[in-house]
Amino acid sequence: MRTSPMLALLAAASLAACVRSPAPAAAPDVFAPSAADVGPWYTSPPDLTAIPPGNEAPEQRAARLQAKAILVDGHGGVPSLLLGGSFAQVSSDDGLMAAEVARIKAAGVTGAFFPIHVGASAPSVSSRLGGSAARRALDLIEATHRQVERHREALLLVRNAKDMRRAERDGRIAVIMGIEGGHAIENSLPALRSFYRLGVRTMAITHTSTNDWAGSAGGALDAGYVRDRGLAPFGEAVIREMQRIGMLVDVSHASDSTFQGVMKVARAPIITSSTMPAAGHRRRNLDDYMLRAVAENGGLVMVNSWALFLDEAYAEQSARFAQKYGAHLKELGERLPGDTKALREEIEKLRAQEGEKTPPLWRIVDHIDHVVKVAGIEHVALGSVFEGSEALKEGLAGSAGAPNLTLELIRRGYSDADILRLLGGNFVRVLEQAEAYAAATETTLSGDGSTQQLSAAELGDPPSPTPLSPTPLSPTPTPLPPGPRGRVSWEVVPLPLPPLRTVPRPSKAGAPASPFSELRLTR
Repeated sequence: MRTSPMLALLAAASLAACVRSPAPAAAPDVFAPSAADVGPWYTSPPDLTAIPPGNEAPEQRAARLQAKAILVDGHGGVPSLLLGGSFAQVSSDDGLMAAEVARIKAAGVTGAFFPIHVGASAPSVSSRLGGSAARRALDLIEATHRQVERHREALLLVRNAKDMRRAERDGRIAVIMGIEGGHAIENSLPALRSFYRLGVRTMAITHTSTNDWAGSAGGALDAGYVRDRGLAPFGEAVIREMQRIGMLVDVSHASDSTFQGVMKVARAPIITSSTMPAAGHRRRNLDDYMLRAVAENGGLVMVNSWALFLDEAYAEQSARFAQKYGAHLKELGERLPGDTKALREEIEKLRAQEGEKTPPLWRIVDHIDHVVKVAGIEHVALGSVFEGSEALKEGLAGSAGAPNLTLELIRRGYSDADILRLLGGNFVRVLEQAEAYAAATETTLSGDGSTQQLSAAELGDPPSPTPLSPTPLSPTPTPLPPGPRGRVSWEVVPLPLPPLRTVPRPSKAGAPASPFSELRLTR
């Protein structure tokens, strides 16, 4: 039986009417990167298969691993150097950036944190001329974007973990923007999401000062007082929102009570990009309980290489330096806010006059050994700093620093796979897991974003300063004992401690019960 053409057309039209029309295309996001610059939310872990060393000399093996590693520097200072004073215009001279690129490459670094550092002196609200904390952060972000666009052959802005490997493959530097100081978001979750859109992928929830919703451990040169409010309910909302959108929570400068509050809320890995895991400046020290909490969370401790935090004898030496020059440096910082270059140069000049010496390189590996022992190899990475971007002279500097550190890890018996984890593989893993958690929420960036606000009741009055008993200084620094050359058990020299106070030990859902009922903190 033949079907007429008219009937066939009617049948086709009926079938078409049953098919659901596609939804209209969403409006393009003008802030989104181009398709060429975006990788999938989650990719497979880096290949960390150990290569049999064979007859390689230790130096040859170190060079091979250094070339293969995605080495991450967790604390640079490039944006602040580019921008200069608080609200100065960005210089059109690219000479400084070219020098920084050369320095970072000479150190063998693949991934470099570009801190969006908003000092405590930045006002929380704009003046008539502008200049709020958010404005300072935006200016630093713009300075970073400006240089990334001008140096595309050398720099790549990291928006996801795939960009880390892409930069390593292309021989470029992976620029990781991270806000230092949660007061930069000015108590606004929409501002937090806007910073994410601009490429910020980490945020230290406090810096050296307590903000409206999170307490700080204070600064290395503070005069023994800390204003600590812990983590407020709005701070908990900030942590949840950061992890929902895939921004890494950095607790480097957080007080102990703030750290505990974060661990109660966090459901994705957190990081400490510049924290001390053992002896050192005790206000920012991570004790063994905290190290285990980070490991339970799946997070990462990036071991700080600032000499002040590596060795107690050097810490005493630095305390004497702070007592002698602290007022002068504070006045300089207030006179030139945000000008880290000028501050660094003045400090280096004064330290040279004093003839101070930094501890040996192997002190850093002592700390790495300790974190590996307590938290496990998957939760440790080399952190900062590889060159003179800290306020005081650090213990790991110059183009020979990282290779020498790799050589010391080899001497202590670490495998190829473990060394690659320590040099950056673990950071890539944490970044991937943060992205995977964000993707699993199946939410949109702003459309599903929280609109919770900081309440007046939460804000209240600023917390009163809590005095901290200073550690007595001995008349002369105690000489450092010879360093161990093999893997040994960790020892900490007993020191006089300030009075202890008791804080309830938190417990995450599903965590094994702790054998102790409370945590004693040196605050």
